Amino acid sequence: MRIVLTGGGSGGHIVPLLAVAHELKQLRPDCETIYIGQKGDSLADIPANDPSIDKVYTVRAGKLRRYHGEGLKQLLDLDTGAKNVRDVGFTVTGMAQSYRLLRKLRPDVVFVKGGFVGVPVGLAAAALKIPYITHDSDALPGLANRIIARWARWHAVGLPKEIYSYPPSNTVTVGVPISREFRERDQAEIMALKEKLGFPADSKVICITGGGLGAARLNDAIVRTSGELLADPQVVLAHLTGRNHEKQVSQQYDELLTDTARARVEVVGYTTKLFEYSAVADVVVTRAGGTSIAEFTAQGKACVVVPNPLLTGGHQSKNAQALAERQAVRIVEETEIKQDPRNLSTAVQSLLDDPAMRIALGQKLHQLARPDAAKRLAMLLLEQVPDTAGKDKQKTLETDNETPRTS
Repeated sequence: MRIVLTGGGSGGHIVPLLAVAHELKQLRPDCETIYIGQKGDSLADIPANDPSIDKVYTVRAGKLRRYHGEGLKQLLDLDTGAKNVRDVGFTVTGMAQSYRLLRKLRPDVVFVKGGFVGVPVGLAAAALKIPYITHDSDALPGLANRIIARWARWHAVGLPKEIYSYPPSNTVTVGVPISREFRERDQAEIMALKEKLGFPADSKVICITGGGLGAARLNDAIVRTSGELLADPQVVLAHLTGRNHEKQVSQQYDELLTDTARARVEVVGYTTKLFEYSAVADVVVTRAGGTSIAEFTAQGKACVVVPNPLLTGGHQSKNAQALAERQAVRIVEETEIKQDPRNLSTAVQSLLDDPAMRIALGQKLHQLARPDAAKRLAMLLLEQVPDTAGKDKQKTLETDNETPRTS
């Protein structure tokens, strides 16, 4: 049995994809899992180093640059227009590469998590009549999945399927696939993790994350107000800045804080152990991507959510609003941060000072958890494979298994 998984461009696409790959291996150890990523993806090393992925390939893909609320302004921007035209060529090239690759691999089914690499791979699968399943974590489906939606066997979604525009007959709510490590922990486990991370047992931990690529505006607001947050000697900041921001943010803390305060700030660029930092957190400060929210939902964490207002369709704002209506998160808009970054630190501090509110937020968020999403998606993928899958391909598999893991 051979299953191709594709997606990328952000941790919000890659992390769920790897969770599904892990479940596939648990359900069918004989299943060969192949990842197809976008050439030049800065996070491509993550699936390449994951033990649940057997082989890795890359193809070209293009990005259509659109910014929510920019309107006509972005259409008149020459640099944006030039890059969009260039990336049309990348997509055409990627379609040809994907067609050749899928014809060679002959997968039984393809899983498209999202990201622009899903367009050439999905279209190639459709041309070769290979069944594929898409997945959307956010309230608003991504453009890549909408482009290839017409030929998808199933549309798996993270939220109630009624809010999506996909045909109800082949749309199914499964939740958002996340690692099994994101779960509620008892006090003994939290204390053990605090010791492992080097945090005092009585510390109040604030975990800040803008995703695998980071969020510059969120990082800046936390750094600028860190002195006020650290005025409480029990407060520790676990600041996950994103891979490209670690050095800059670390230097800013060095310049801004006293040595005593700086010792209570841990700066991490990218880690596969986010679940450890968030597990010990009293408050989590995060963007409103569907995957991140699902992770903290599983842990039942009190979250201050800062949705990115510029992302296409304002999907993060829609995610955050859906949670706020259930009184499950505290929202701070980016416009509020621009007016005064202390609006963010004040929201965080208010939760630190109110344990009852923290518990209530965490409990209401946890009620929305779907911890079996990755397994449900893996089972849906396996259901697309005929019972005889693998038997007719044994010779091909034996030959292909001699090729390098990364291509």
